[in-house]
Amino acid sequence: MHLLNLGILAHVDAGKTSLTERLLHTVGITDEIGSVDAGSTRTDTLALERRRGITIKSAVVSFAIDDVTVNLIDTPGHPDFIAEVERVLGVLDGAVLVVSAVEGVQAQTRILMRTLQRLRIPTLLFVNKIDRRGARHDAVLRQISERLTPAVVPMGTTGALGTADAWFRAGLGAEALEVLADHDDELLAAYVEGGEGLGGAGLAWVEASGMSHDTRGGRSHDTGRATSHDTGSGMSYDTDDGVSRATVDPLHAALISQTRQALVHPVLFGSAITGAGVAELITGIKELLPPAGGDPDGPVSGTVFKVERGPAGEKVAYARMFSGTLRIRDRIPFGESRQEGRVTAISVFDQGTDARADAVPAGRIARLWGLTDIRVGDAIGEPRKAYEHFFAPPTLETVVVPGPGVDGRKLHLALVRLAEQDPLIDLRHDEVRQETAVSLYGEVQKEVIEATLAEDFGLDVTFRETTTICIERPSGTGAAAEFNKKDANPFLATVGLRVDPAPAGSGVGFRLEVELGAMPYAFFKAVEDTVRETLAQGLHGWQVTDCTVTMTHSGYSPRQSHAHQGFDKSMSSTGADFRGVTPLVLIEALRRAGTQVYEPMHRFRLEAPADTLGALLPVLAALRAVPQTTETRGAACVLEGAVPAGRVHELEQRLPGLTRGEGELESAFDHYAPVAHGAVPERPRTDHNPLNRKEYLLNVTRRVGS
Repeated sequence: MHLLNLGILAHVDAGKTSLTERLLHTVGITDEIGSVDAGSTRTDTLALERRRGITIKSAVVSFAIDDVTVNLIDTPGHPDFIAEVERVLGVLDGAVLVVSAVEGVQAQTRILMRTLQRLRIPTLLFVNKIDRRGARHDAVLRQISERLTPAVVPMGTTGALGTADAWFRAGLGAEALEVLADHDDELLAAYVEGGEGLGGAGLAWVEASGMSHDTRGGRSHDTGRATSHDTGSGMSYDTDDGVSRATVDPLHAALISQTRQALVHPVLFGSAITGAGVAELITGIKELLPPAGGDPDGPVSGTVFKVERGPAGEKVAYARMFSGTLRIRDRIPFGESRQEGRVTAISVFDQGTDARADAVPAGRIARLWGLTDIRVGDAIGEPRKAYEHFFAPPTLETVVVPGPGVDGRKLHLALVRLAEQDPLIDLRHDEVRQETAVSLYGEVQKEVIEATLAEDFGLDVTFRETTTICIERPSGTGAAAEFNKKDANPFLATVGLRVDPAPAGSGVGFRLEVELGAMPYAFFKAVEDTVRETLAQGLHGWQVTDCTVTMTHSGYSPRQSHAHQGFDKSMSSTGADFRGVTPLVLIEALRRAGTQVYEPMHRFRLEAPADTLGALLPVLAALRAVPQTTETRGAACVLEGAVPAGRVHELEQRLPGLTRGEGELESAFDHYAPVAHGAVPERPRTDHNPLNRKEYLLNVTRRVGS
């Protein structure tokens, strides 16, 4: 038996959770199909998920397809919860991307498909809702080819679209040969040399039992045809139209090989509601997607993709093991600090539930107890690779306002717990104002945070207006220094720093122009750590990035003591001295360099009826959206350009009214641009304000200095 860790992804309302429920019912995990509308789904367990009918948290459920154990991960479809999707991508062996046969390819579909392709995750496409009025076959296939990828292999034909009797009949046609031959010269040569063509009906994919896949309501009908033959892997082909057995097997092999290499993407149609096409999808999952790899006898290596709290408040980590075998009572290093933790309990997913186990081998997903400080994205055992962000970080934030009678400390603790489950939600706590700000992807997240705080922690909150998260970059070069026991420096430390601009996207670099042996290493480390902390709030309060900070001066007072007495901190330098003086030096260097504030910009693609362009353009201009390309496609017009992230929500709200409900907007973070309109945005500081030396020294040392 082999394993497959499978993700199901889709845009909102494509029917992803309904498909998950149908799969679980078809393979025998559930007796009844859960309903999104009724709030009875197996994977949407949060009260808010069932109330809103959307997936917010990823969920894992396991089932078997013959000799294949599938760990199926249901992921959110709403863009506001893209962080949940991000965490899952790194642990998948394959994916099913769901598209609606009615709405077709949506903006979120494109974002997900681009990411799956970039990561080379083998992906099947399932076009759902063929039973709904307005369902399309050829038009959706054309959309997929034009807007997602041309490397698609249609896996069959449909009929009675838009009715409860809609069906999907599996079969490989001439398009399959054309697409597969693009990546396989031997396959193309075999057909050319043999003089074989695919003919009218092509190659029909059927089960070895001779059952055709004319599926209505999930049932298959025996045709009694004797033209199919077993290919040895559970798949068979109808060999009508003169196609020889010798040509079928190479096509079958090429389909499996190229799908598993993410070179091509099979497309199946069906309905999660009626069950049409679901049997074929299950066969495709089993036959076309690659099994999980990993040596169970190798070094232990895994990745945490989800963290939740158990009934007693204990941390529970969801981890995918890539190598080795992790056992109860094992002490294992994890995270960047490589601290060790002891695994106290393990459960693995099996047959629709999770069961306690003594060990978890490579390839499996498990829940782990005992790793108290574990975080999402942490490597367990030997690091496999650095945790990657496949999507942009949040570009919006809001202040959480406690309701009447809510304890601010309890609220902060609850927000910390939420943030540890979502590494892309950043918290900023202002001790002076006793306020906590959270970063967001969109407005829907506000409702989720509000409901979670109310239902899980009993805390009533509201929010202030959402604002945009900007960044600062140095405008030039600046340097400053503070010397030990000189010029009103109350800290026993010498620190000199120079700030230089660095290329966009390079982050923050730290270098030394002083000898590493000039003072204890702990003091250098204190300076570097404090530099990175201080850069979280620049001259205007925003994160400073894309710069190099160089330490140009260093000095300290060696350890001293009075006669017959112990260590005297008033005469000897400590790490606190270096942590205290560094913000003053760095902010002064930044002041001399100058900084510019940049706002996040989204790349947008807007498709709307051409006759609505006259109404659209003035609104886009008012929102500071800049169309860079305009293309007319028949009666439609496609605009592509850039828009400030803070204006995307307003554009989404106004678009239906401007385009008779026919406009379609796709946007994603693209770059930061200098703030060129209005006053420079300022962010309230949450530190000791090193911009004001007197205030800073009063806060840090309770004295101004001499």
